[in-house]
Amino acid sequence: MSYRRELEKYRELDEDEILGALTEEELRTLENELDELDPDNALLPAGLRQKDQTTKAPTGPFKREELLDHLEKQAKEFKDREDLVPYTGEKRGKIWVPKQKPMDPVLETVTLEPELEEALANASDAELCDIAAILGMHTLMSNQQYYQALGSSSIVNKEGLNSVIKPTQYKPVPDEEPNSTDVEETLERIKNNDPDLEEVNLNNIRNIPIPTLKAYAEALKENTHVKKFSIVGTRSNDPVAFALAEMLKVNKVLKTLNVESNFISGAGILSLVEALPHNTSLVELKIDNQSQPLGNKVEMEIVSMLEKNTTLLKFGYHFTQQGPRLRASNAMMNNNDLGEWTSAFCPVLPVLPSTCSGCVREDPQVLSESLLE
Repeated sequence: MSYRRELEKYRELDEDEILGALTEEELRTLENELDELDPDNALLPAGLRQKDQTTKAPTGPFKREELLDHLEKQAKEFKDREDLVPYTGEKRGKIWVPKQKPMDPVLETVTLEPELEEALANASDAELCDIAAILGMHTLMSNQQYYQALGSSSIVNKEGLNSVIKPTQYKPVPDEEPNSTDVEETLERIKNNDPDLEEVNLNNIRNIPIPTLKAYAEALKENTHVKKFSIVGTRSNDPVAFALAEMLKVNKVLKTLNVESNFISGAGILSLVEALPHNTSLVELKIDNQSQPLGNKVEMEIVSMLEKNTTLLKFGYHFTQQGPRLRASNAMMNNNDLGEWTSAFCPVLPVLPSTCSGCVREDPQVLSESLLE
């Protein structure tokens, strides 16, 4: 949130007052910097792709024919470099003779009538392919071999290749079944604190109204049984993220929250991450693949909050920069190591796992005192 506070001081600036205080030289420099020129635009003439930086006076109009004549004259006057070894046309070495391919013994024993042999000897490649198709040899080539033959330079006549192709058999991929979760019924079960409902999956249900999603977050505040809540691809936005952040500050049971592939901006993601210090039960949070990138400043603030958190074990987000990515990875590794250490030595966790307050995470001195006892 610090970068937003830094931008607030520029909100009330008067641009006219700043421009009025500039000198003539500063205005000229500013005008040169603001020239809307594009050196990579091939559609613009060469003279308009960048600003004019010459100080010489023009010597005259541009004459293309005179320039071409001058360049041609200059090229003719330039002497070619002499060869170190003059070319004499003498041939050296052995003349290459291609090797004769061995004849198939089966083909040697096949004899045809003189008329057929003459017809086959004079037939073109396209006619041979048509004969092969008539004889039932239409599966000589696969689609991959066909396209390789089309791109080959050794095959001169490619007209008859179409008649000897067999189609490639592809395995059908069935469509994914739609989500069958009843939105209204599930919401009522959450409000009634149904003990059999531990996982809520609303993934890819795109017609859920935003007030309904906010009602889910409000109902989860008082629910003590739901451990997994997923709203992937539900077109959720910042108001839903703000409601979920308020829910995380109150809920003490939820372990997994997945809000990937939605329309949540950096402000909504930051609200979710900033709610983590108030929650000790959440161990997995997934926020990746939003409609717009979060930006470097938001990623740095996310990493700072993750380094202060000691309960989150999995964080689903692909950082764009290597620095925040490594810091977040180290934070998750430290939390996982601390979780294994706590579960191995905590005297309260094996007895009361559902009511453990994370005393060892908050104060390691509690662990040392319990071990001494």
